[in-house]
Amino acid sequence: MYAPNLFTHFFAKTRFVVLLWIYVATVLWLGLTNIGFAEETQDEVELDTVVKDFTCKDADGASHTLYALSEEKSATVIVFLATQCPAVTDYVERITTLVKAYDDKKVQFIGINSNKQETVTEILEYNKKHGFQFPVLKDPENKIADYFGARRTPEVFLLDAERVLRYAGAIDDSRKEPTKNHLEAALAMVIAGKDIPKASKKTRAIGCTIKRVRKTDVNRTP
Repeated sequence: MYAPNLFTHFFAKTRFVVLLWIYVATVLWLGLTNIGFAEETQDEVELDTVVKDFTCKDADGASHTLYALSEEKSATVIVFLATQCPAVTDYVERITTLVKAYDDKKVQFIGINSNKQETVTEILEYNKKHGFQFPVLKDPENKIADYFGARRTPEVFLLDAERVLRYAGAIDDSRKEPTKNHLEAALAMVIAGKDIPKASKKTRAIGCTIKRVRKTDVNRTP
């Protein structure tokens, strides 16, 4: 007469244990999913907000962090570059001239190469050919380009001394004969501690589109 009760109790206990394990497994899965999401995904930085630190390797394999490179600098210019883009080659002389002109004003230039097809060997050769005197970092999975919302090369992002993004876009208004030097104007205001007018905070970059690795969750519209 007690058998049915024993079986009922056994199955009820077993069902409880199974449900408990399902609950624990679900919690663990959600936790791991969230951790991965936090580690792998960063929202695109907005103007007038602090830029997050990041680490990339240069073509020699040495690691650099944004915060270390920009430490005690009056401003930092992040410029997205390419070795196979004619527009970048058009701007090489202007970029190297800017680097030299603002060196004594404690402005740090950082190059980022996010093109999937351009190798570190190409980057080394390009840097040497054009005499780049600033670090050029490889962004193999476009994480840095995605974070800044960079679409073209060359495209620049200007940070102030507190690493707040103050300007984004073009170096100037023409590949050949510029009449407006957007970056220099923004640099002058940032170094002087002045606010950049809202209408001048962002311009459309001129150049080649960044050739990204395939991703399904990233907007690639130039």
